[in-house]
Amino acid sequence: MSYSLFILPRAKKQLSDLPIQQLTIADTKIEGLRKDPRPVGCKKLAERQGWRIRFGDYRILYKIDDANKTVTVTDVGHRREIYR
Repeated sequence: MSYSLFILPRAKKQLSDLPIQQLTIADTKIEGLRKDPRPVGCKKLAERQGWRIRFGDYRILYKIDDANKTVTVTDVGHRREIYR
């Protein structure tokens, strides 16, 4: 079953700041969340609500609402800065 995908304005800005090579990978990973919001390698966050997937040194943080079948991307960034 397909999920609706929402990207917060903050995450859109963070995506636009990524290097072009990382942006292409991030787009692919984010689009994949429509079909499978819990792909292989994703982890539930311990410090706050949500999930994360990684690609290289970058992370995509998102929330899943199974009742409404939605995935909301909240943050995208380098692993050194994303959890602050």
